[in-house]
Amino acid sequence: MIEKPRSGWRVAPNMPAYEEARASFSWAAAEHELAGLPGDKGLNIAHEAVDRHCLEGRGGRQALRWLGRHGERKVITYAELSARTNRFAQLLAGLGIRPGERVFSLLGRIPELYIAALGTLKHRAVFCPLFSAFGPEPIRARMKIGDARVLVTTSALYRKKVAALRDALPDLKHVLLVEGGGEPGTEDLQALLARASDAYEIGATSPEDMALLHFTSGTTGTPKGAIHVHQAVLSHHVTGALALDFHPGDIFWCTADPGWVTGTSYGIISPLTHGLTCVVDEADFDAERWYRILQDERVTVWYTAPTAVRMLMKAGDELPRRFDLGALRLIASVGEPLNPEAVLWGQRALGLPIHDNWWQTETGGIMVANYASMDIKPGSMGRPLPGVVAAIVRRLEDGSVEQVDEPDREGELALRPGWPSMFRGYLHEEERYRKCFAKGWYLTGDLARRDKDGYFWFVGRADDVIKSMGHLIGPFEVESALLEHPAVAEAGVIGRPEPVIGELVKAFVSLKEGFTPGEALRRELLAHARTRLGAVVAPKELEFVPTLPRTRSGKIMRRLLKARELGLPEGDTSTLEAPA
Repeated sequence: MIEKPRSGWRVAPNMPAYEEARASFSWAAAEHELAGLPGDKGLNIAHEAVDRHCLEGRGGRQALRWLGRHGERKVITYAELSARTNRFAQLLAGLGIRPGERVFSLLGRIPELYIAALGTLKHRAVFCPLFSAFGPEPIRARMKIGDARVLVTTSALYRKKVAALRDALPDLKHVLLVEGGGEPGTEDLQALLARASDAYEIGATSPEDMALLHFTSGTTGTPKGAIHVHQAVLSHHVTGALALDFHPGDIFWCTADPGWVTGTSYGIISPLTHGLTCVVDEADFDAERWYRILQDERVTVWYTAPTAVRMLMKAGDELPRRFDLGALRLIASVGEPLNPEAVLWGQRALGLPIHDNWWQTETGGIMVANYASMDIKPGSMGRPLPGVVAAIVRRLEDGSVEQVDEPDREGELALRPGWPSMFRGYLHEEERYRKCFAKGWYLTGDLARRDKDGYFWFVGRADDVIKSMGHLIGPFEVESALLEHPAVAEAGVIGRPEPVIGELVKAFVSLKEGFTPGEALRRELLAHARTRLGAVVAPKELEFVPTLPRTRSGKIMRRLLKARELGLPEGDTSTLEAPA
């Protein structure tokens, strides 16, 4: 246990007493912290994140500090961000895009990504971020499901990953290229912005209007598009205050890419609703660069991922001692379980423990956390946010659930619906959404336990979704790409534990007649998957097998593949297909 001081904080935590905060908290009361649209026209995320600060006299504050990969630096104030996002909203209006239609981004961490996100929300269209490292197939699948009308991207990404998909995306009417480029069937974003007015009045926005569409991988079938509404901004704002302990004047750095839900909820929305200055680094991970950013930008609150923490640990304890990290007040982590050694390493090497927290694409915001004022049990996810009711449940044969009240009993982590950022559905998949709920609980699919002090501990996934470098990867999507290769008869994909990235994607492949296993074919299949899926999703290892274990109904038993790979007990094999 890492005990926190009860007095003498450099900055007093927003939640000094957890139990008192839980007892007195209500979402209705918390809503008064938001401004709402002028004229009582509802609630809009972009207004809370940008325009209200300008109306309240804070337009001169720095909103974004962008650091280019080659040493470039741009500072954007709240007033400048308001004007630029107004132009983007006007641009959408000029293109005939209606509220509720989907605007996708396929961009690295550049200013245009943040302008597109907030401008889309101002226009009451739906912002749908894509990770720029995705290959063509994940991009096609997500844009098809999301009925993409607009895509904002770069010339290089368009040529490499999107141009060949246009015929498969008939609803995609506008592709806006950040730097122009003259690609056939595209438009010059900068030219359109230059012609647009920087005055824009946000229309009436219901808190239940769709605002964000975030994709998450499933174990079977296509990716799922989780729908989030404008009311989610209340969760983003509250969790920023309570879980990340935001204070006025903080310099905040969220290292997550906005192509994922963390990078949108906490890399854009939450810190901006608090009027903070957000550091945005375009470059990829580099330990020395990261420490220099923490030092030079005087970062006070830092939100990162366990994979990044483990990579920093690998770089050694001496490196951070070369930098002045004295401005740091709180370090938090999310994406996968943070091992206890990492928490203790933070205390030793950085002078601060790392606060793990837990949430999902579906929850939209932090649900369980280790708070600034709370003692930390290294390895624990922490305790539920005020306003969030969490429990451990056990699924029953009739499809219902029962609550597990005894401490330290494993079961499925469940949440009582009602927090503002809870997803409102999976786009076009109502039945898939309904299956997430039982007896008044949202079933997270994560196995966990709760100890006698009310701390929750992550145990594992109840399904086969792979967590690698903080990303959720659906095995079905990887298997489908492998099956496109003419040599592959069947494929099964698992996550193999790996100490730095969490899980490594491993594929098991059986070949069609006429093809022979060998190193050349193995490399060819890995390259094929990488081309189709991108480096993040594609398997890193591939093993040839004569056949794959299947149930009698034909479903690949990934659980059995994983047990055999790791030398674990195989468990119940009564449904296993009899060998031929």
